[in-house]
Amino acid sequence: MSNINTNPEEQNLLDSIFKQKRILRSKVRKTLKSMDPSLRSHEDIAIQNSVLEAPWFKSSQRLCAYISCSPLREVDTSKLLTEILQTPANGGDMNMVKKLYVPRVEDKNSHMRMFHISSIDDLIANSMEILEPAPVDANGNEREDLMQANEPVDLFLLPGLAFDKSGRRLGRGGGYYDTILTKCQELAKEKNWRQPLLVALSYSLQILDEEIIPLTPNDVLVDALVTASGIIPITPAALDRMKL
Repeated sequence: MSNINTNPEEQNLLDSIFKQKRILRSKVRKTLKSMDPSLRSHEDIAIQNSVLEAPWFKSSQRLCAYISCSPLREVDTSKLLTEILQTPANGGDMNMVKKLYVPRVEDKNSHMRMFHISSIDDLIANSMEILEPAPVDANGNEREDLMQANEPVDLFLLPGLAFDKSGRRLGRGGGYYDTILTKCQELAKEKNWRQPLLVALSYSLQILDEEIIPLTPNDVLVDALVTASGIIPITPAALDRMKL
């Protein structure tokens, strides 16, 4: 994770931060591994229900969400994905049809793309048994890439290993989400679009004391957290969209 543009002093500081992150990841993974399955199931349901009832979720039309992976002990998103992909029944408001983009890891260099899917059947298991969208659909047509979309994305639902109430997020070390979130924020700024709301889903034991999670210049802060206890708005953008 060295950077050719950093001087030795800056690089030593970054190396120290990366080491702190590795140690913290190891601790959090052990804590997650020991989490009682019934508690985890309870929190999965409570977190998803909080999202589904939130006005900012209901009003979002273009969303990015992760496909939860049980072995990674991520907060379950299956109920959310089902809801997002449901087309309104006959007579329903077609303006409320939600468009979903989900991640596909392209390589080991933090390169991830978000592709539009219209069904859970659009997902296939990769070499690590994580469900991802194929770059082309069943008809051989290229899927729409988020970065080529003509309209802004409203909401990102994000995973992570740990979080705090100031918006810091500890990922798994690949830098995939920080990279794509930065690109998406830059695109929104370039197009003069409203920035997407960044919402992380978190088990209660993943919430750490503030400033324990070290930061690098590339880390993207989240706008809000959703836990089993409810929604924690952090930024002015979150407070503004969660007033309803």
